Amino acid sequence: MFLELTGLSKRFGPVEVLSDVDLAIDAGEVCALVGDNGAGKSTLVKCVAGIHAIDGGAITVDGETRTISGPRDAAALGIEVVYQDLALCDNLDVVENLFLGREKVRGMVLDDDAMEHLAAETLSSLAVRTIRNLRQPVASLSGGQRQTVAIAKAVLWNSRLVILDEPTAALGVAQTRQVLELIRRLADQGLAVLYISHNLNDVFAVADRIAALYLGRMAAVLDAADATQSQVVELITSGRSGSLGLGAADTNGARP
Repeated sequence: MFLELTGLSKRFGPVEVLSDVDLAIDAGEVCALVGDNGAGKSTLVKCVAGIHAIDGGAITVDGETRTISGPRDAAALGIEVVYQDLALCDNLDVVENLFLGREKVRGMVLDDDAMEHLAAETLSSLAVRTIRNLRQPVASLSGGQRQTVAIAKAVLWNSRLVILDEPTAALGVAQTRQVLELIRRLADQGLAVLYISHNLNDVFAVADRIAALYLGRMAAVLDAADATQSQVVELITSGRSGSLGLGAADTNGARP
């Protein structure tokens, strides 16, 4: 198992945002993280990314307990996050965005040829065919193309876990399909993928497993092939679905 979260807890003052969360993500799979607004999805991601220090529990990478004190620590472990705002610079082209902050140099100057070659190789390895001009400004790209650039930027650095925060939220039908196909290819190439989404149609289209958070607790982790949308909706909204999910004390004891 590449990443394991065990008993993960996080508080902000008196508010317990995450409580005793367990989750494991393996290479070659897409694990979808779902939950209502305020369930703790973003906080969990930021704990894994090193933005928030955890207050309890453990983060294990490749079987070894790790302390992730910042994004650089996460990146060194092969963990990359693509946030909803994408963090792209509209005035720069595709190559410049892919290498932003990690530029390759030759002597005292930027090695543009090497960066363009690696950018082309990365997009080709992901079977990306919608971006034909690597020197095209990002401002001129469609939403789906921009999302593709952000994902390619995450996998360019030998990442092993890619976390995607609502990657299809602002996309049309065709662009959503392209991004979902790209997410599936990431897993097929051996990466672990944590995919956060409110769109259950998209979740069931691409996920191997579905992890449902409810008020900061992990309600259940299901194999997508064996789950139904109604089960997942019940887990998201009440923390339980039949015999699945949290006990009565957990679901009734909602945090503020």
